[in-house]
Amino acid sequence: MTKETIKPFNKVLIANRGEIALRIIRTLKEMNIKSVAVYSEADKFSAHVSQADEAVCIGPGPSSLSYLNIDAIIAACKITGAQAVHPGYGFLSENARFAQAVIDNGMTFIGPSPEAILKLGEKAHARALAISAKVPVIPGSDGIVEKDFLKAAKKVGFPIMIKATMGGGGRGMRPAFGEEDFQKALDTAQGEAKAAFGDGRVYFERLVLNPRHIEVQMAADNYGNVVAFAERDCSMQRKNQKLIEESPSPFVTTEVRKELCAAAMRLAKAAKYSGVGTVEFLMDENHDFYFMEVNTRLQVEHPVTELVSGMDLVKLQIDIAQGKKLEITPERALEVHCHAIEHRINAEDYKKNFMPCPGTIEEWSPSGGLGIRLDSHVHTGYTIPSFYDSLIAKLIVFAPERQTALKRSKRALNEFTVKGVKTTIDFHKIMVNDEDFASGNMNTGLVERIIKKDESNR
Repeated sequence: MTKETIKPFNKVLIANRGEIALRIIRTLKEMNIKSVAVYSEADKFSAHVSQADEAVCIGPGPSSLSYLNIDAIIAACKITGAQAVHPGYGFLSENARFAQAVIDNGMTFIGPSPEAILKLGEKAHARALAISAKVPVIPGSDGIVEKDFLKAAKKVGFPIMIKATMGGGGRGMRPAFGEEDFQKALDTAQGEAKAAFGDGRVYFERLVLNPRHIEVQMAADNYGNVVAFAERDCSMQRKNQKLIEESPSPFVTTEVRKELCAAAMRLAKAAKYSGVGTVEFLMDENHDFYFMEVNTRLQVEHPVTELVSGMDLVKLQIDIAQGKKLEITPERALEVHCHAIEHRINAEDYKKNFMPCPGTIEEWSPSGGLGIRLDSHVHTGYTIPSFYDSLIAKLIVFAPERQTALKRSKRALNEFTVKGVKTTIDFHKIMVNDEDFASGNMNTGLVERIIKKDESNR
């Protein structure tokens, strides 16, 4: 085992915005590390800007001219003397070229190596690595499909899921149930992937009907030590976008949890991974699970794991990047200390097909009390920009067990008042009162069924 070599940071730049940037700043303050915020002209009055020790404007509102501008972010690092960069999630967090640029300019990227990002970020390659690590995978094409598309689809067997090899966030994914709808689904997936990621390549997987979306948070240091935490159930999603996440899953047994975590750790070791990441699985009604993808970054839903495990995952990321060994054991990481549920509150009108609703918040009165955590960057008078994701808050509730957590969800959602813009708070109220969700009987199709039921009742 290599001897531990620690290189402490004095100043870290956060290459992100909003609630996740503020979340990282708070941990940096607790670690006595100076923080540098970057911001676009549209984010001048965001809380992450005022709370950082320093802040640098990196361009106009559109993310292509600011938060995706590698040169501007590297320049901000040099101007402020930042020793490391935390990418948060989204934007450049899984961009190997950005990670390499940070390293090439003499700084530390707080995340996995560019090699690991490439290895696991391209889904077809990640699937091949999972197979080599004896992680169960869904039957599918042998790597990327570049010709004879229908022939390859027939070989896998309908129904199939067409998936962009560089996809993410549900983009570049389309189901095809037979030859009659295959070509349209293929064209749509390829076009969406090309527009979103600049790469229209795809691969195919057998479509698992009515699955649960289960994911495992893992962490690995630079010395070969790997741990995995109790799973998160992310089945409550619309068009592959998660709305509610919880941990532990009401469906997963202790024995299956051990198998899931063991599979995630095998994959991390096979990839020579260092940092925090998430291995995502689909699970069928028989508790059989299949590898889906790896997110080589912090997840939006990381707070539920923090509450269940008692760990600060941002601190864990920074400690690993500084060269510290993991102090937590695999056995300790698997301990479940409570039940946690996260509600993603978006500035959207759910009655109008979840249309984004940027604008100025006239009143912001979030819920509080026992068992409530709120991660947000907004406030009364804050203007939500139109350029970015519509997430404005993460309401996380926790309790000793699930039924009490559900009661707290209902209470907290009823307390939460936002005026001036439409939000999804009312839709979350509908979801938590659904019988299937309350009983833990959910899969990735439940949200769409709830939407249809609500529309018929209007």
